[in-house]
This record gives sequence, structure tokens and C-alpha cells, in this order.
Amino acid sequence: MTQNNREPLVEIKNLTVEFKGKGRVPFRAVDDVSFNIYKGETFGLVGETGSGKTTIGRAIVRINPTASGEILFRGQKINGVVPKELDREVTRKIQMIFQDPMASLNERAKVDYIVSEGLYNIKGFTDEQDRQAKVSKALLDVGLLPEFASRFPHEFSGGQRQRIGIARALIMEPEFIIADEPISSLDVSIRAQVLNLLMSLQKTKGLTYLFISHDLSVVRFIADRIGVIYKGRLVELAETEELFEHPFHPYTRALLSAIPIPDPRIEKKKKVLVYDPTCHDYSTDKPKWVEIRKDHFVLANDKEIRQYQAMAG
Repeated sequence: MTQNNREPLVEIKNLTVEFKGKGRVPFRAVDDVSFNIYKGETFGLVGETGSGKTTIGRAIVRINPTASGEILFRGQKINGVVPKELDREVTRKIQMIFQDPMASLNERAKVDYIVSEGLYNIKGFTDEQDRQAKVSKALLDVGLLPEFASRFPHEFSGGQRQRIGIARALIMEPEFIIADEPISSLDVSIRAQVLNLLMSLQKTKGLTYLFISHDLSVVRFIADRIGVIYKGRLVELAETEELFEHPFHPYTRALLSAIPIPDPRIEKKKKVLVYDPTCHDYSTDKPKWVEIRKDHFVLANDKEIRQYQAMAG
């Protein structure tokens, strides 16, 4: 999957992630997923709760082990056993912003330590003065005062706590950031501030994002391309506006139909589609990953491919 010869920073190839229970058959959370994330873009990964999107993010930062497939960063395989030097490089260059800003921050530690934690792990500073300077800069970059470093997380609002989480990622000077539902637990008025902050940081620092969300309206605002995932399988992938203008897969159409419309009169008359997976008959005609329009891919069998091609005109 190349796109105008752009350089892929992260490549996911036939990724499968399984969780093993006691004596039970392993649960497959991610099933044979493949996509690229190009340098400098924001790739949105969308699906309902339990679809496997966070599992993919956690597999990239190697919190979750992979059952099969490859995760490449700058062309080097980073899942499974990797050399110590590569492990150190990946730890610094790939960072994650977590969903719950309260749960992801150590309540007993001051902001100074929380933001510095990654630096301590990789010994990423020359002396105490250098470390404090880096903490101050990271806090300023996210719109917080350097003197906040002496406070505890409970002294901040939800939006400020999420900014601390972003500062903790930024201090490592990463190239790639996985933002796992970073605004879902914030008030609506604060969400726009955090989104604008992420977009501003991307421009000034040349960052690449994997933005994970269940909210397509938010992803439309920030993402260049969107992948739609259902029960561990990628079902559709396209550039953002292309996906909104020409959704093919019934699951994508159901997600789009659930986006609220600001006009209450239109919203009241709107029909929300409900996705029924039994609408696919894959008993003999198995689905495959196909390009229906330019750079617009869908998981479909031969019968569905003909339907989608007719829809595409």
C-alpha cells in the first residue's frame, strides 16, 4: 500500500494479537490487520469499544505481545525480541498519550517527576539543571507554567492533566505519538483546545500521529486518513473526506449515521443505521482487501466488490 511514494514511518503487516485465558481458546483481539502510517500524517483508527483499536496501539509500543505479523518502525521490526539498542531507540521515538488523564498519572508523584519519568529511564539528561530545563520547556510547549512542576496531579483540571500527559510524551522528543482516545474523558469545551494543541505540536515538531477514537466527527477534524476496525479486522481505509463522501462498508455507514447533527429538527428525523454482521455471506465467497477507488480499500468478497464498484460509479 504505497501512497504517492510517501515514506512509511510505521508499517503494520498481517498483525494478529491474542489474549490467552486459563485453559480456554485464545481470544483474538486483532485479526490479520495491515496498514501503513506515513511520516508527518495523522492516521485515525476508528471503531466501537472492544474493536481492537487500543490493542493495536499498545502492540506498537510493545505493551501487548503479538501472536503473528510484523510491526516495522523506519523499516526495522520492533515486535518480538529486539536488540537492546533498538529497544532504547523505540522507547524514545514512540510515545503514547493515554485515554484517562487521571488514571495514567501517578497521584503520589509531583508533575516534575511524572514528566521526567521517561528521561530517567533512558538517562536522557546530562545533569539536574538540564533535566529541569527540559521539564520547563515541555510544560511551556503544552501551555502550562513551569512552576506547575512542584504540584500534584489532583491539583489540576482534566484538561490540564491531559496536557501533563502530552508533556510527558513530548519530553522524549518522539517522532511518532499514539493518542489513545485522548479527549474522550474531557469536557466538550476542553476537547477543542487539546485537539488544537496536538495539531499545533505536529506542525512545529514534525510529529506523526496514530489517533485512536470511537468518534468519527473528532477524527474527521484531525486525521488525514482513517481506518475503520470491527471486531479486530480492518474493514475500510481511505483518506478522511473520501471516507465521509463514499462510505462503502455497512459498518462504516452505520458509524457515520450515528454522528450527531447540530440542528435538532434534522437530528430528530435522522435514521440511524444498525450494522448487522449477518448481512455478509462469507461461507464460501471469502472476503479480501481490495481497492475500490484510488487509495480507498474495503474488506469484501466478490459479490460485495461488484456492489461497491457499482456504488462508486
